[in-house]
Amino acid sequence: MEQLTSKIMGTGSALPERVLKNIEIEKLVDTSDAWIQERTGIVERRIAKEKESTAELAAIAGKKALEDAKIPAENLDFILLATFTPSSFMPNDACLVQTALGASKAVCFDINAACSGFLFALQMAHAYICSGMARYILVIGAENISKVIDWNDRGTCILFGDGAGAVVLGVSDSCSHGILDFESGSDGSHGKVLSLDGYSESSHTKFLRMDRQEVFKYAVRKVPEMILALTKRNHLLLEEIDYYLLHQANKRILSSVAKRLSLPLDKFPMNLNYYGNTSAASIPILLDECHRSGIFLEGQKLILSGFGGGLTWGSCLLSW
Repeated sequence: MEQLTSKIMGTGSALPERVLKNIEIEKLVDTSDAWIQERTGIVERRIAKEKESTAELAAIAGKKALEDAKIPAENLDFILLATFTPSSFMPNDACLVQTALGASKAVCFDINAACSGFLFALQMAHAYICSGMARYILVIGAENISKVIDWNDRGTCILFGDGAGAVVLGVSDSCSHGILDFESGSDGSHGKVLSLDGYSESSHTKFLRMDRQEVFKYAVRKVPEMILALTKRNHLLLEEIDYYLLHQANKRILSSVAKRLSLPLDKFPMNLNYYGNTSAASIPILLDECHRSGIFLEGQKLILSGFGGGLTWGSCLLSW
């Protein structure tokens, strides 16, 4: 009996209408458009309306992914939603998405691994499909980070945006086509490097806090390690990977990873200039945009790679 594997059948994304440009942030904190672009590569980001929830964005992205995959919502076995900014703690946002889509048979729950969350959810969905426990799973990364940003903190308010991205994962007809491998891990001893304590009773702040230098150093070390581990284990050369879709945190991080791997930057698609860092949503939004632009060809190899609070990290090797 041939071992089951999974493949991405469809993608979708959703972004708030409101655009917040760097020149508007100049009015809030001591910064400039030129400084933000030089340090991060970000020009603007999307900001959700006051009553525009994470679940609403997630449902829109999920609906688009289902339409792209041509799979009815009632066929879904699971909905896995990665977020650290849920609309509510109970019910979870995946259940809210279930109701919005009419996915009455789906088992639904949220995952919190910050910017690595989508890849953790994707790995879990892949395992469900490989075990035979599911045929169709909706995997979503969605965030409403503007609600937990201190708009007086120059170190964080320039970086983040809101949005959602989704994929439908289904059974692949070939073990060589679809998701091939994962590399992931966590290190809780560095948890305070990137944190949000606002939801706990012992909280001293309700805002996201980040040690930018430590996050940068960790990312530019850990991401190349994951990529090298994946390619080595699967007997691939770095040059044989067609595209590297990295978490869209900062252009300097992406450029540093490309340099460490001696790879051209054009193998690293970017959209952070328009959306900023959307945490768990960044990779599926980028994946959706690349897919819909037509740059992916059948059989091309991709690596998705992210890192985030926890600290956590995850990468996925797949054949498109």
